[in-house]
Amino acid sequence: MNRPDHLAAVEIHHPQPLTPTTPAPTTAPLVPVQPLTVPSVASIVLPDGRIITGYAISPVQPEPVVAKPPVSRAAVNIALGGIGFGAVCAGLFVLTAFITALTALITQLIVLAAVIVGGLVAVRVVGGSSRDGGGTTVNIRKAVIKRNNIHS
Repeated sequence: MNRPDHLAAVEIHHPQPLTPTTPAPTTAPLVPVQPLTVPSVASIVLPDGRIITGYAISPVQPEPVVAKPPVSRAAVNIALGGIGFGAVCAGLFVLTAFITALTALITQLIVLAAVIVGGLVAVRVVGGSSRDGGGTTVNIRKAVIKRNNIHS
């Protein structure tokens, strides 16, 4: 066995096919399927003297993909619910911002009205006499204040 690696001996064995056995009757009869050809058995002698025997495996072709099943109605409802929830959250955020701005506006209008009404009241109270002469006239003269006593 002193052969170079590229001249290793290859022995091919042809196995005898087995006859199919009939299984016990079940609800669905099993149909045995034999391959069209019997695969070849290959034996390879490795350089260290070991022999490896096995079948050549052909790649398995996947079955063709059938049409995708339609999307379930529950999945569509869940997706639409998520979109609606997102829209509601955005709408609530805008509504909250609007209510906050409206509250600030109303507060400013109330303060402005209080300032205007307070100013008008102050002008009436402190303001001058009326034109019809029905008001009270107070004459202020020079007064001398000595030790908490007013001398006029």
